Amino acid sequence: MSDRTLTAADTATDVSAPATAPAHVDAGDAGYSKDLKSRHINMIAIGGAIGTGLFLGAGGRLASAGPSLFIAYAVCGIFAFFVVRALGELVLYRPSSGAFVSYAREFMGEKGAFAAGWLYFLNWATTGIADITAVATYTHYWGMFSDIPQWVLALIALAVVLTVNLISVKYFGEMEFWFAIIKVGALVVFMFIGIFLLVSQHDVGGTTPGLHNVLDHGGIFPVGVMPMLMVIQGVVFAYASVELCGVAAGETKNPEKIMPKAINSIMWRVGLFYVGSVVLLALLLPYNAFTGGESPFVTVLSKIGVPYAAGVMNLVVLTAALSSLNSGLYSTGRILRSMAMSGSAPKFTGRMNKGQVPYGGILLTAFFCVLGVALNFVVPDNAFEIVLNFAAIGIIGTWGMIMLCSLLFWRRSKEGRVTRPSYKLPFAPYTQIVTLVFLAGVLVLMAADKGASRDTILCLPLIAAALVGGWFVVRGRVERTRREAELQRAGGSEG
Repeated sequence: MSDRTLTAADTATDVSAPATAPAHVDAGDAGYSKDLKSRHINMIAIGGAIGTGLFLGAGGRLASAGPSLFIAYAVCGIFAFFVVRALGELVLYRPSSGAFVSYAREFMGEKGAFAAGWLYFLNWATTGIADITAVATYTHYWGMFSDIPQWVLALIALAVVLTVNLISVKYFGEMEFWFAIIKVGALVVFMFIGIFLLVSQHDVGGTTPGLHNVLDHGGIFPVGVMPMLMVIQGVVFAYASVELCGVAAGETKNPEKIMPKAINSIMWRVGLFYVGSVVLLALLLPYNAFTGGESPFVTVLSKIGVPYAAGVMNLVVLTAALSSLNSGLYSTGRILRSMAMSGSAPKFTGRMNKGQVPYGGILLTAFFCVLGVALNFVVPDNAFEIVLNFAAIGIIGTWGMIMLCSLLFWRRSKEGRVTRPSYKLPFAPYTQIVTLVFLAGVLVLMAADKGASRDTILCLPLIAAALVGGWFVVRGRVERTRREAELQRAGGSEG
């Protein structure tokens, strides 16, 4: 069954249609439970905005770009907020577990939905490979696990998270809730410690905290502006998952009340946790005291003699990787089901179990994660880095699709074909256009970089060719599914 366009009289859903047009109803939204509560959505929004990109990646970026890293985090955070705010407007217009794939189908047709869905799958399939490998690597930090082969630890992590995802959405929500609690708690504790060190002028590894750690070491741009621009591509990856709350909205009651609060809070959380943490780190130690091989938080805590600092932060980073894996399995399961119901994804990815979970799509993503672990043993590190850059391509593609859908939605509202909800993306359509230009700029920066980033950009024609070829493979099935749905509607109306 594909998407159906029904009048308000034909459906008993709670989604109200604008008076000027019938409501678009996605067949992939049927069958889900509404077990995610407000606290789940709020913490999913937090968890989506906080990950290993901050806990682990900020150290290397500080070392390469200096204190100007806070500018990169602030700029990318603003555009990430625009993306999730645009998605929030679409969610309040029509909540859907298919999220941006469903909106792409409504505003861009099946071709748009096909491209959006498989780009998102590319993102999470490759990210999942990194996540379970990272979990195994972090677990090896503790001696009791050092003798267990990495592939065993990776499979155990995948099996645990996969099982939780397959039982019910409530268990996914609970796991993500507690993962987010751990991440936020760790950041809050560190910031309290950092502020105390700054105010009290407590010695940090032979250095006195203060603004002089910035001014006496080259200022905000100690190595120039270009290094700050070059880290933007990695910072964008750090914000991956902010769109997750839009997918989760399809499985919660009263999204019109829950979503605006959760989305609006992302902005100040980004400002506090990302920008605030980087500024604090730069004030506590010179930028060249940080390294890419160690969490910047561990660097600070170890220099003031906090016992077990590295072990605690390792646990937090491990939690962030598990949270990312949890989110990837959840969201791709829903996205693939939306696509399967219209014929643009394998039929088995549309199947639901008794717990109202789309297990087919979840298992497909898990399969690629397992395959990735196997490949990680036989390919060099640079190839694995390329995998992560492919994930960045998927993120940029997904964000771009969300903004295109938002732009088309705005245009239809101007034509009087749809009615925008009261919760709107500010300054439309300029916000969408500027965000799309920014995303294109990130691709240019990746092309200007050396190594894996440039290699990934060179693979863009292959990705485009795969999407075009894939569409020609499925378009016949998509058309048959559409005709079958029309026949079913015609039969139902005659009955």
